[in-house]
Amino acid sequence: MAYPQNTSDSERSSLSDQSVSSRSFNRSLRVAEKKRRKDTAEDPFFLALKYFSDVEAGTPVTGNDELERNLVLVEKVAHSKGLSPEAISIMLEFAMSLRMGNSPCVRVLKCLIPASLVPQDAIVRGVVWLCVGKIPIATQVLFIKWVLTIFDLVDAKDQLRAIYGFIFSFITEENLCPFICHLLYLLTRKENVRVFRVRKLLELQSKLGRQPFLIHLLSLYKVFCPELVTLSIPSRMKSGFRNHNSTWKSVLTGVQKRNGFHIPSSVAFTIKDKTSSRKRKHCHLELPALTSVANKEAQTEQFSSKKVVPLVQLHSFSQLLENLHCIELPAQMGSLLGSTLALHYLDCVQDESALLRLNFWLGYAFHEEFLFCGDGGTTQNSEEALQFLNKLLSAQHFLQEGFSSSESFLYKFLKVWDGSLLCPQILALLSNIPVVPSSQIGTILFEPLMQLFLTSSLFFKCGLMECLNNMLLKWLTWHSVYALEDDLDISLNSHTSINMTLSGFKDSVMELVHFVGRLASVGLQLEGCHALLLSFILDFYETVCDTFQKYGLPLVIVPPPGVFYPALFATDPVSVDRLAYIMYRYKVNLMSAKSQEKLTKQAFHISRQTFCEFNQSLVVMVNCLWNSKMFNPGMAVQLGDELLLKSNVPQYWASFDLIHHPAFMSYAVDFHQKCWPERQDMDLSSIKHSKPWSWYLEYLFTQGYEGLKHFFQTNISQQMTAGDGQSNTQQK
Repeated sequence: MAYPQNTSDSERSSLSDQSVSSRSFNRSLRVAEKKRRKDTAEDPFFLALKYFSDVEAGTPVTGNDELERNLVLVEKVAHSKGLSPEAISIMLEFAMSLRMGNSPCVRVLKCLIPASLVPQDAIVRGVVWLCVGKIPIATQVLFIKWVLTIFDLVDAKDQLRAIYGFIFSFITEENLCPFICHLLYLLTRKENVRVFRVRKLLELQSKLGRQPFLIHLLSLYKVFCPELVTLSIPSRMKSGFRNHNSTWKSVLTGVQKRNGFHIPSSVAFTIKDKTSSRKRKHCHLELPALTSVANKEAQTEQFSSKKVVPLVQLHSFSQLLENLHCIELPAQMGSLLGSTLALHYLDCVQDESALLRLNFWLGYAFHEEFLFCGDGGTTQNSEEALQFLNKLLSAQHFLQEGFSSSESFLYKFLKVWDGSLLCPQILALLSNIPVVPSSQIGTILFEPLMQLFLTSSLFFKCGLMECLNNMLLKWLTWHSVYALEDDLDISLNSHTSINMTLSGFKDSVMELVHFVGRLASVGLQLEGCHALLLSFILDFYETVCDTFQKYGLPLVIVPPPGVFYPALFATDPVSVDRLAYIMYRYKVNLMSAKSQEKLTKQAFHISRQTFCEFNQSLVVMVNCLWNSKMFNPGMAVQLGDELLLKSNVPQYWASFDLIHHPAFMSYAVDFHQKCWPERQDMDLSSIKHSKPWSWYLEYLFTQGYEGLKHFFQTNISQQMTAGDGQSNTQQK
């Protein structure tokens, strides 16, 4: 080798050493590659694959020891390590070509457990062999089930979508129809919806009846092309596609976990325990990662030609806005729940097809594999379910509405729920359901909740009261946002077509308020008027008392006696103060409604019974707290004179005024000591004189009892002079 004249001896020596080192490294690589090829050629598994690749058609099966030995080896590797994409292609080609008949084909299909991904070409070749028509129907069904199982492991979907028409042609086969509909549902895009396909599906429906798998596929067609599908699709549908509980799933999860490969959620959460197949389990409910529908190699050409951008490639809100109408949704719709940008997309674009796919994913997770009983789960599974529900709740809170699939699930789940499993999450989901028609709300919601409430602990009762209050708040908020000024029709959900008239909405709200009134009355009796439960009940009625003024709903419902009197006679002053505030707001709402009824034609009419009930409660409260006329004739609460005398309570008619009421007795004593510190004997009646009484009221109001302050200011007019006490007070 010649070196330049000006190169020093040390530099020439260094270059020579590098050249020798490079040649030595290349020689090592060649030796290692030669050794690897030699080892591969001698590998029994490689030889087994070579056998299935080269075996000729017509080779006998019976007595073929070589076939049995190689097939057993492939099955062993598949169940322990999984098969590589090349191995999947070879074995699937061997099985679907029926070179050695149907019996090895079935065995091979059952051991096709991928170690990582599944090549799309292999599945396309399998569909081609289906078109030959030699494969038995049972084997065809098994092949389609396998495709559905590993669908999210396929490296790309573009070629499968290209043969959409070939796959659709199998829909006329009755045994294949449910599984073909499922596969088509996963592959369908807008360009696949054609008139002749809609007609074929409707023809099958007339032949087979309203099958859920046909209705689900038609519903997706209707989302893409509503002008082509005139069929009425029910707003609430059962799960249309069955969970194909095959032998692949449990083995697939074990293999891919050992290999460290990420398991798509649609595969992972459909695995059941072999020993308890009748029990539903929430195994691996983690959300899938946000990935594109195509593999990385195919993305550049595909997305440049169609001018679409995968959602996974967007990293900021500004990028989302720039590409809002050319976004490619991920293969796994469940991954949307874990992405803030994806939730922004759902909220801004309101893509019906995306919501339909997401609801299908959620419904599949909820109805097929969720843990329905607590004895079959482990701590890990419970933690996974907790994280799953928390993610779902976070997404619903972001979107400010629930998903129809979770609503449908809850109606079924409430019938078997014990009230303890994941209680906070289930109640939070329940509070997000949209308005239920009054004709159905009793059966699907009130009956199971009543059974749970009556047999549950105090803390569950409080949690349920909070849940129902949040539910009412959301209903009233939806009404105030979506109510139309002209016809007063309201859309209960911005992503659905469910509409309800104002009259129907009022009926549903009325049913809910009356139901909570019954629950509250019974609950307070069962729990001995516990202060904590009473606090949650008063939270609910603080919402109810302002339905007209705050939310514009022409409806006023006063609390039942089972709630009013326990609050009035409560031993804690906070409950009495909150009741006073609630009664004050009721009066404001009633007076506002009454004035509008006189001025405008569209105002609603308040029934005489509502005024009578409110006035009766108002009179009782004023006479009790202010006028010291408890148990007087004409009051709602009456006791016989003989019974009152036997009680030996002096001045029993004043037992519940602001001085002697158990909730305010400590304040009266403290006020008396501060006013007359020199007195040895305590005479609380002296507070009733004019000046001490005014001071006592100011003293109570400074303690933060604003509810009492508003109540007395709006219902009591004072004309007091020195020494006359309360003689001249009168009710407004």
